[in-house]
Amino acid sequence: MMELSLVRLWTVLFLLTGGVVYSHSEYLIGLGSYDITGPAADVNMMGYANMEQVASGIHFRLRARTFIVSEPQGKRVVFVNLDACMASQIVKLKVIERLKARYGDLYTEKNVGISGIHTHAGPGGYLQYVIYIVTSLGFVRQSFDALVDGIENSIIQAHENLRPGSIFVNNGELLDAGVNRSPSAYLNNPSGERSKHKYDVDKEMTLLKFVDDQWGPVGSFNWFATHGTSMSRSNSLISGDNKGAASRFMEDWFEQNTVERSYSEEFISDEIPRRVSSIIENHQDNHQELLELASYFESQPGKPATRISSSARRVRSALRKAEMPGFVSAFCQTNCGDVSPNVLGAFCLDTGLPCDFNHSTCGGKNEMCYGRGPGYPDEFESTRIIGERQFKMALDLFNKASEQLQGKVDYRHVYVDFSQLNVTLPKKNGKSEVVKTCPAAMGFAFAAGTTDGPGAFDFTQGDDKGNPFWRLVRNVLKTPDKKQNDCHYPKPILLDTGEMTKPYDWAPSILSLQILRIGQLFILSVPGEFTTMAGRRLRDAVKTQLKNSGNKDLSGEIHVVIAGLANGYSQYVTTFEEYQVQRYEGASTLYGPHTLSGYIQEFKKLSKSLVLDMPVQPGPQPPDLLDKQLSFLTPVMMDTTPDGDSFGDVISDVPKNLSLKRGNDQVTVVFRSACPRNDLLTEGTFALVEKLEQKDKTWTPVYDDDDLCLRFKWSRPKKLSSRSQATVEWRIPESASPGVYRITHFGAAKKLFGSVHHFTGSSSAFVVT
Repeated sequence: MMELSLVRLWTVLFLLTGGVVYSHSEYLIGLGSYDITGPAADVNMMGYANMEQVASGIHFRLRARTFIVSEPQGKRVVFVNLDACMASQIVKLKVIERLKARYGDLYTEKNVGISGIHTHAGPGGYLQYVIYIVTSLGFVRQSFDALVDGIENSIIQAHENLRPGSIFVNNGELLDAGVNRSPSAYLNNPSGERSKHKYDVDKEMTLLKFVDDQWGPVGSFNWFATHGTSMSRSNSLISGDNKGAASRFMEDWFEQNTVERSYSEEFISDEIPRRVSSIIENHQDNHQELLELASYFESQPGKPATRISSSARRVRSALRKAEMPGFVSAFCQTNCGDVSPNVLGAFCLDTGLPCDFNHSTCGGKNEMCYGRGPGYPDEFESTRIIGERQFKMALDLFNKASEQLQGKVDYRHVYVDFSQLNVTLPKKNGKSEVVKTCPAAMGFAFAAGTTDGPGAFDFTQGDDKGNPFWRLVRNVLKTPDKKQNDCHYPKPILLDTGEMTKPYDWAPSILSLQILRIGQLFILSVPGEFTTMAGRRLRDAVKTQLKNSGNKDLSGEIHVVIAGLANGYSQYVTTFEEYQVQRYEGASTLYGPHTLSGYIQEFKKLSKSLVLDMPVQPGPQPPDLLDKQLSFLTPVMMDTTPDGDSFGDVISDVPKNLSLKRGNDQVTVVFRSACPRNDLLTEGTFALVEKLEQKDKTWTPVYDDDDLCLRFKWSRPKKLSSRSQATVEWRIPESASPGVYRITHFGAAKKLFGSVHHFTGSSSAFVVT
């Protein structure tokens, strides 16, 4: 049976590759993926800087996805894509320490790049600078550890999966997944430059297709610019937003095609993933028989469980155990600085009219101006739609990819102090002038927020003056001197973060710049959010430098992509012209009006050293502030239940004789629970939908808390209460097969003296038709 199933599997892989027979590659490729969800309760979310946005459950889980590409006897590069708001300098430093302990000098800060997708619905507290962890009440060790552990494990997986393979690249335009949220700033760019581009945001997606010489396609990574703000600042469920959703769609698509085409019903076993319930035997019993069968299965009271019981029941985990590597698909972020997924535009909540064009205000106030996603007013639907649009584009590029990457694998990396960088600018008369970047500072318009998440009080975008009251408030923290004010002009400084060092540094000064090369592809890792035109200028400058190098190895097509929010975070990078307008992005460009020119200058140097095979000086080492971190997040003291109740007991069960329809109905079950911070259930699940297998009356997992259709919500009756409950909501998808189902909850409770015990409980059964 194994020999026959392998034959079927080879047939499927042939179909999935479009009938193309791939030649032996000059590369070794390996991919990996690991859970980085982190604490699903009590922790402030990173992105909107809204202290009221505190995690209380899971929309779907977050992952670190990695690819490694190596010459068989030469250099290698590692790229990690995080379902996180951004990469973190201190996280990367600690990941590199672990990799050096495990692999020696094989993986270093030079050849490992880590990028975030910019979801605004993940736990915060994992960066090392004060300004980025204020709203999370300081450093959150659980968030930090989840990222470090997950990145390390995803790299280990990719390393252990290294095998001969090929890489193909493809490009295409996706027109309906992003709009410019600061068009008035974009219009300040020179008209001649704007006329070269059809759109005011980048519409191009660049995709890599990884093909194992033995197994066929094993993954894809793509870069496309749109913010991770389909989920709003009021959402409290952990979510990968639109890019995380797109990854789920792509990975599930491959799994469905592989499983459904390679196994007939007789070959279905416990080793085959049960991710898609349509592959489970579908008995055509009549409705009444299903109701009678369901009536035999009443809710199961809470009972002790093992730590591994959650992960063992996870739906997708079965694929990772198969002989074939799990398919890994990452939707990476690029120059998304001014690109919003809320494509319907920005409107005033009170009048329904479009917001003011120049300042994104309603009656002079920013608080009422919000962007609308395509699923408005349902942000979950907007997330799905924008994710699905990226997925469909990626799938088309994946299926049609034919240009093979060939040539060297190489890299260059440097640390640059952007607080005092000399930048040489060309002048029209053929001469040049030297300008300087500035110590970090944030402008008044930073506090106004954006149409994706407006700020508060009387701040507005486009403010190049500031106001006396907020200047007085600012001066309590730090008054910028004349030199700093002049350096940042016309930005009125609200927070002089680069010169604030108590209790430790408020903002970074030393930034990581990196280029990863795979043949004719060059990945520019930047520690910030470049706007559309800023990204175009950087890409064009690097591409010109590469083409003019005289290197015969680069005589053909060159692909240059920007990996945003990579290896650290230093907010935004606008063009000099956009900076003058001082919308949110300009006010958040930390190092003054010449920040972009500094990036271009330094990346041209890196590009030159790369193609000429010249070494570069490493630059000043960034600080390691881990030992200085402060945390004011209250720990979990204990969990309790009312007398006579147990953890995992059902509080609100499904009604008797409940019958629901696919694609329309929802079922909700409430359980006695405990704080999810007690055990993150990494690579496990807090919630599960199980289907009854009628042959042997066993329950098979079909959906878990990594599925968009299942939402795990956790809450306390009072803020400091030791009691809590978990609400599991299942929106029954069209893909669910008719049958008998139940909802199961996993968790871990903490006793007064610190020990943790795991539990589980299940609802009564119900029917889906």
